[in-house]
Amino acid sequence: MAGIPEIRKIYTIVEETHADGEMKLKSPTRKAAIAVVFKNPFAGKYQDDLSMLYDWSEELGEILTKKAVAALGIQPEEVHSYGKAAIAGERGELEHCAAVLHPKLGKPIRDNVGGGKAIIPSAKKLGFPGAAIDVPLHFKNAAFVRTHFDAMEVRLPDAPRADELVLIVAVTDSGRPFARIGGLKVEEVKGEDGLR
Repeated sequence: MAGIPEIRKIYTIVEETHADGEMKLKSPTRKAAIAVVFKNPFAGKYQDDLSMLYDWSEELGEILTKKAVAALGIQPEEVHSYGKAAIAGERGELEHCAAVLHPKLGKPIRDNVGGGKAIIPSAKKLGFPGAAIDVPLHFKNAAFVRTHFDAMEVRLPDAPRADELVLIVAVTDSGRPFARIGGLKVEEVKGEDGLR
């Protein structure tokens, strides 16, 4: 993997929901998150130019998204929702998270989930080994689909260490179980502007 940082671990987390409250589902809803833990080259020092992290996220984004879709056992076009998150260890900065999440990560995610017109929601934080982050999730073609407003908690037992970054991509095969708060339905989505 040329141009990729020093990777320590890659985690695959699949969550299956078979029941919610008193109701049982006919088939489970599933979410998958792939998290990569890698050395932060800017830990403990200020760096104006963070473009190395942009480039790394572009390559990592393709790998993580393909793994997340494969973990659900579906085709890319069957992905419903997506989201992304990053955690910097204590010697890093929030801006390091922003650098791996924003300038270049969107394209490889969209390329590997069969498109996606809506903004990819994100979260970032400074953390420590075992710190949890809620990866926000939205329907990939229209941000106003309330049935898919969701999140997936990701917690890695041994990451991030002080000089590491964690980058996470999450996808789903459906919306929330038994969603019933109204709003735009998936079958009504036009998918033109990323909103409706």
